[in-house]
Amino acid sequence: MRRILFIILTCLLFSNCIVKKKTTYSKTRTVTVASKEGDTITKTRKKRKKKSTEKSEADKIISTALTFSGTRYRFGGTTNKGMDCSGLVYVSLRENQIDFPRMSHEMATKGKRIQRGKVQRGDLLFFNTKKRGKRINHVGLVVQVEGDDIQFIHATSSRGVIVSSMREGFWNHAFIKATRIL
Repeated sequence: MRRILFIILTCLLFSNCIVKKKTTYSKTRTVTVASKEGDTITKTRKKRKKKSTEKSEADKIISTALTFSGTRYRFGGTTNKGMDCSGLVYVSLRENQIDFPRMSHEMATKGKRIQRGKVQRGDLLFFNTKKRGKRINHVGLVVQVEGDDIQFIHATSSRGVIVSSMREGFWNHAFIKATRIL
């Protein structure tokens, strides 16, 4: 019974690796917000401005990273022709005037370590995706947090630059730590 279950799980795992789904996004995104007539926002406007200026740096970094969605994977790459996970984070930070190391295990030594439950947009997630390795070898940038669902952008060798969720079993199991750099 265990052997059959192992074979089924292995088939499912490999079938996910075969599918190459290229996702393309337009460079410009617009968001329209409608309001009801008679809404007053005089007092709350000041509070919102304060929060938006605090998060504007994270929003810029995330926006830069999202422009690379669908870019194919290339080890050591840092251009829209191909990039790896640390290259994506490195370029996104560099284009927003933040100096940061290039390799994921070096990135993991920077910033303030935070608990998984306190992750915010713009934080970095670090993973160990190798069974035998002990060193961090993968990094992702948090783009959205909804309750216990953390979505992050990263570059995978099979699908390129994509947004994934920590609810996916593989990423949940490979997770090492989270850091705040902003």
